[in-house]
Amino acid sequence: MSKTIKIQQPKIPDGLTGRTFQPMEDPYYEMCIISDCSILSEEIHRIRFEQVIFKNVTFLDVSFKSIELTDVIFDHCDLSNTDFSDGSIHRVEFKESKILGLNLSDASLGNVLFENCNANMISFGYAKLKQVNFTSCSLRNADYYESKFNKVGFKDCDLNEANFEQTPLKGIDLSSCTFDTINVSIKDLAGCEVTAEQGLGFARLLGLIIK
Repeated sequence: MSKTIKIQQPKIPDGLTGRTFQPMEDPYYEMCIISDCSILSEEIHRIRFEQVIFKNVTFLDVSFKSIELTDVIFDHCDLSNTDFSDGSIHRVEFKESKILGLNLSDASLGNVLFENCNANMISFGYAKLKQVNFTSCSLRNADYYESKFNKVGFKDCDLNEANFEQTPLKGIDLSSCTFDTINVSIKDLAGCEVTAEQGLGFARLLGLIIK
């Protein structure tokens, strides 16, 4: 069974007040709940959210490059194809959310949980992930190209056709995950924990004929 990495939860106080999202000159939101709404066609650089809960929020045609997220929860949200590239994301949870194609390339993630999310085609290219858990997520065609992993956990995830090229998997436990194929270099598999059946699949990458 895959080990769960111990991570810090978002530090969010009780009694947060509701707030409507609207563009502002200094884009900083703190200690509030944004719920049951859509954020449409916004392009804001370096927007900041601290101690914020998003609940039932749909992001559509949204680009928040270099976003700063600290102590934030996304609960039952739709962030499909949203751009959070080059973001700083710490003590954040994505729960029961649709994050298809979410762009987290070049982002820095620390103490982040992805739980029960549809994260197919999510992009982590060149990202830094430290103390990050993926639990019961669909990560088909996810892109982790040249990511840096430090205490990253995958538990009960679908990783079919995920791309781990140029990403060393030493210490990463994939034994509870399912996949027919994943893209990974043989040299980056050293120290990766897999089941015997998964190991046979990787052996075929070497051109071995298994009898």
